[in-house]
Amino acid sequence: MNPLSLFGPVDAVLGSGEPPLIVYVLVVLAVVNLATRALSHRSNVSQADEGDADAIEQHPAHIASTILLILGSFYLGTVELHSGMVLSVLVVGMFVTDFFELEARRVEVRNDREIGQPKAAVAASVLVVLYAAYLSVFFVIAPLWNAVV
Repeated sequence: MNPLSLFGPVDAVLGSGEPPLIVYVLVVLAVVNLATRALSHRSNVSQADEGDADAIEQHPAHIASTILLILGSFYLGTVELHSGMVLSVLVVGMFVTDFFELEARRVEVRNDREIGQPKAAVAASVLVVLYAAYLSVFFVIAPLWNAVV
């Protein structure tokens, strides 16, 4: 048994294959997170039109997709140590960026400014999507990569 195989039956399903199935799940979660980010921004704009800075909150779908992405990236760390650690750092960085972007939206409402777009959070999300996509399609570029490295 692999010493990092912590979840038994879950590892048999999501951790099997090359690349593991969890990588494809994470790509889907990263794209869903990017879509819910747009939904959350629209929700923040409509909440800001109501006028109260305390009324601005994250959309529940965005919260759920972020939590699932964090848990999935931590799980990837138990299956593939290196790529799981890199993706976990990117996802946690995206989460922290989300937090500060939400606070920035609240400050903009308090100061009667126009609500800006969450540019840093979108950039962090795109970075997560790109790395997850890289992990999922590495088998395509593996022959070239192995020839060079």
